[in-house]
Amino acid sequence: MMNYVFPVMLIISFISAVATGRIDALSAGVIDGAESAVQLLLRLVSMLCLWGGVMEIAEESGMTKVFSRLMSPVVGMIFPKLRKEKYALEAISMNITANVLGLGNAATPLGLEAMRRLQDINSNKTVASNEMVVFVVMNTAAMHIIPTTVATLRGQYGSESPMQIMPAAFLTSFCALAAAIAVAKIGNRINSKKPADKRGEGYAR
Repeated sequence: MMNYVFPVMLIISFISAVATGRIDALSAGVIDGAESAVQLLLRLVSMLCLWGGVMEIAEESGMTKVFSRLMSPVVGMIFPKLRKEKYALEAISMNITANVLGLGNAATPLGLEAMRRLQDINSNKTVASNEMVVFVVMNTAAMHIIPTTVATLRGQYGSESPMQIMPAAFLTSFCALAAAIAVAKIGNRINSKKPADKRGEGYAR
């Protein structure tokens, strides 16, 4: 879809600039936008590299097991069927930790690893398990206490207090997470009541 949206926007911008005699302003805007994009990219990449390295060190040093034990009561309540699957729980715990720290895209590799481990224990490889569905919506809601990525963007664009949004970010992300888990659990329960041949029709195959 975006492959069509962006070309249309570019064409409309060019036609409007020509029609209004502001082609110079368009050229300047393109150059300034490209410069800002590169600066923002470097800032975000440096942040992602830093926290990605921290997460790698945590995994190699055994901190993942510590996080898993600390979060096991909460994760166990959300995923009761995974209490004996320690490797899947470790991956899920690390992904949740990354999201809580507001690392954004840095949490993606951990999320992919958690999904791989959930798929390994999935009895039906062609249909997402209930645990996979709940994990996806949790990962999408991405509850965070420290909005690292958003704070980086705010700092990039001149905010004097980039972390000032912490209370609002925590509250809104917590509400989003609670709603996401509730909807996923309700959907799983409805799906479990379907006949076996109809089960999983609403999930990705």
